[in-house]
Amino acid sequence: MNNKTEKSKTALIPPHGGYRNLKSYQTAEIVYDATVVFCNRFIDKRSRTHDQMVQAARSGVQNIAEGSMASATSKKTELKLTGVARASLEELLLDYKAFLRQKGLRIWGKDSPEALAVRQKRVSDVSDLPDMSDPEVAANTMICLINQASYLLGRQLQRLEQQFLKEGGFTERLYKARTQARKR
Repeated sequence: MNNKTEKSKTALIPPHGGYRNLKSYQTAEIVYDATVVFCNRFIDKRSRTHDQMVQAARSGVQNIAEGSMASATSKKTELKLTGVARASLEELLLDYKAFLRQKGLRIWGKDSPEALAVRQKRVSDVSDLPDMSDPEVAANTMICLINQASYLLGRQLQRLEQQFLKEGGFTERLYKARTQARKR
């Protein structure tokens, strides 16, 4: 074990805030950016739906970041905010499905050739997305990306839960550190 690893295991406030490296964050950020483009193009800017969709997408991104930063002193908060991020993306998913349904447009099946093509494509920003000028393609592409982000957040929640069960939380570290300091 190197010195940095040893220090992070014994530090009262462990390393935190690495959310930019999380695939869930990166995917949610693309969903947010693309949702702004989608809403500006296809949803009346004065409508509540426009604002709600953009805010749900933003909430997905912001809650991942906030949870990651809070993880140093509260695993409970990290778990909660990661769950909120996932719930916000679920709300957004329903809005995209409602858009397609209300416009009489086709909702791609999970295993449709189009959905499979989106899932196989490496998307690193909005410019990597397929034709976002077609509302059916754009909304279905967003559904695929939201499902990917939600899946990643689900796995992240499972990992956080296992990590909490194994290592405990900040309060336990405080107690342990204080007990050890008294023994010295």
